[in-house]
Amino acid sequence: MTEFSINVSEMAWPCIIALAWLLGDMGHRWLRLPRISIYALTGFALVNLLPTYLSPLDNHSLVLLANIAFGLILFEFAYRINLRWLSLNPWVAVTGLVESGVTFAAVYFVALWHGSSQLMSLLLAALAMSSSPTAVLRIINEQRSSGQVSERILHLTAINSVLAVFAFKIILMYWVMQTSGDLLQASAQSLHVMMAALASLVAGIVFGILLPIVLSWRGRQAEDATLGFAFAVIVLVSLSYASGLSPVLATLAFGLVARHRRISLGRTQRNFGVLGELLTVVLFVFAASTLAWQQVWAGALLGVVLLVMRLGSKILVTTALAPVSGISLRKGLLSGVGLAPVSVFLLLSLEQPRNFGMVMTEEWFALVAMTLMLEVVGPVLTQLALFAAKETPEEREE
Repeated sequence: MTEFSINVSEMAWPCIIALAWLLGDMGHRWLRLPRISIYALTGFALVNLLPTYLSPLDNHSLVLLANIAFGLILFEFAYRINLRWLSLNPWVAVTGLVESGVTFAAVYFVALWHGSSQLMSLLLAALAMSSSPTAVLRIINEQRSSGQVSERILHLTAINSVLAVFAFKIILMYWVMQTSGDLLQASAQSLHVMMAALASLVAGIVFGILLPIVLSWRGRQAEDATLGFAFAVIVLVSLSYASGLSPVLATLAFGLVARHRRISLGRTQRNFGVLGELLTVVLFVFAASTLAWQQVWAGALLGVVLLVMRLGSKILVTTALAPVSGISLRKGLLSGVGLAPVSVFLLLSLEQPRNFGMVMTEEWFALVAMTLMLEVVGPVLTQLALFAAKETPEEREE
């Protein structure tokens, strides 16, 4: 009987992933819903219905696969970021900075008003700033959209995600410094976090410099660029995962340097082909499966309030600054709506406060609830924004 239970447990995840892929394809074809929304909903529902056989964070192979999938998407996302465009139109960068700051302030004061501690309010505000690079890029690629709104959503997501990561790290280090009785130990922990982040960036830069040299030496850049980048991302993520570095920072740095080195990905190879499609299903099923139903229910009411404040802040800023940044008010509003998806992988950062002994509160559960809602509804809002902006092929033909 025990052997049968173990076999069921080993078969559960492949079956869930296959079912999510099938449901996602059906939902996209019949209802025109984003596939990733259905992947996430399937993962959340089935893991909470069958917790005995599906424990995502205890499955190290699944965690590694999800990190590789995340790395592939982040690499392609960073590859799409045009730093020269930001320098030519600095108002886009200003919009990203202001939007992130206003979102941070709005969530911070709502959390304080609800009775949360100052530290917890700061951490909530930092995580709420970010939009999801994975969801945004996936929707843009899936809809084959292009235009001003698409590009602004990509670049604003890059800005607020990087700011969110650094703000979270700084606030967490501040908390360690304040609560630790041993100042030397706290300083050592903070220095370790900073050095790990720096090493992650260096690793990504080194990969971005060496891989084009290897491809050039082989003399088949046009044919093998995508496959070479895919192998490089897999190795880089595995190296980061094994050595305690940040796969997020490493793959982002890799993508930016690779773009600067002028090695291009073919249009037909977006999402890294079949490999990327498969790992995308794994990623979104896994990400939503880490959210517990009890936590979502406990924080649902405050989660809705935080959701409204977060999305409202982004829409307000992108709309207000639209004219000076060179687009219409309508496109500015749609850019804000497109920033709806929240990065569920930042929620995995919750393990860090727990490791330092921080107690999770109702406000933390509210962030979990908001993440689930925006993991499912956020991609739908991004898709609607692209449709309304007439940047998808179907809308452009009308």
